[in-house]
Amino acid sequence: MGSGPWFLESIVADGSRVTHRVDHLPFSVGRDTGNDLTIEGAGLSRRHAELQTDGAGGLQLVDLGSTNGTFVNRERLTGSRALAPNDIIHFCHAEFRLTGGAADEMPTLSGFGEDRTKMVSGTQQLSQNFVRHEAQFLEFLGGRGLTAAAQPIVDAHSGALLAYELLGRCTHPELPGSPMHLFSMAASLRREAELSAAFRHHGVAAIAPKAQGVGIFVNTHPSETFTDEFFESLHGLLALPGRPHLVVEVHESAVVEVERMRELAARLQGIGVRFAYDDFGAGQARLNELAEVPAHFVKFDMGIVRNLHEASERKQRMVRDLVRMVLELGSVPLAEGVEVEAEAQVCRDMGFRLIQGYLTGRPVMVDKL
Repeated sequence: MGSGPWFLESIVADGSRVTHRVDHLPFSVGRDTGNDLTIEGAGLSRRHAELQTDGAGGLQLVDLGSTNGTFVNRERLTGSRALAPNDIIHFCHAEFRLTGGAADEMPTLSGFGEDRTKMVSGTQQLSQNFVRHEAQFLEFLGGRGLTAAAQPIVDAHSGALLAYELLGRCTHPELPGSPMHLFSMAASLRREAELSAAFRHHGVAAIAPKAQGVGIFVNTHPSETFTDEFFESLHGLLALPGRPHLVVEVHESAVVEVERMRELAARLQGIGVRFAYDDFGAGQARLNELAEVPAHFVKFDMGIVRNLHEASERKQRMVRDLVRMVLELGSVPLAEGVEVEAEAQVCRDMGFRLIQGYLTGRPVMVDKL
């Protein structure tokens, strides 16, 4: 731990951020005005908790027997706990982020609170105004630990490689490696579109020199699919050496009305980019949009494809009819999540043209392609 000052950062009712300097220890928090930080809130105890030194330049938090609890990173505190920068602390429902601790570190925030500053806390479940590793997440968006994997998409009959799907990956030492967890963080920070764009830009730039003549399927987040910024980013990708052959995957939840999809399809056609309906069958089938605005590719969700060879005749007949309809519309049906040869054979028999899954190729880090 460093020896610099510590700060408790909060967000007040008008949305502005305020810091409370922990200028001496112990530093008490509670409902009484005699505390170093006074918080007005129905759930706060009169003397709720206390920040103390750990004797080695660090900081620890002690719950003082509060009724409704003290939480560190959303886990209820029992006794005392050592703290680290960017820990999220809830005194009952009042949320703070701990910053500082390094001699040269000062928070860049909008305002500073006085000692014994009063705040109004919520009265419902624990809020989530702060994300614990926000600084590291912003580093990641800037490129640190940002990487990508690629999974082959092959011809269902010949096995010939026709395209790759790009999959975002993270090697930042302080962030989760799972894209799902990263998007959960991004949602808390309202940065889902930025994360999606970062994955896409890095991945295409890395794979384009290795994928000459091969399609590159790229994912989009529903929040960005119809924006001008998204199309500007596609222009940038198309300007890369070799002009990559992009296929934009439109998530099922973004396919909500025919006119918007018709406009999207026209804009993509105008710049020479094909598109695919992703996760087909995972939620609503969106048959109207599929019929009115046929995509170049329709990716059947792995939940439909998995164990299809063992499915009931009714389900197999339904999938076969959907594949036939996709083909009649001029789209190419693609089976996702194919893991065993028996699944692949059923997919071929049903008319699937493309296959993607562990059977024909697991995701490989782009730098190892």
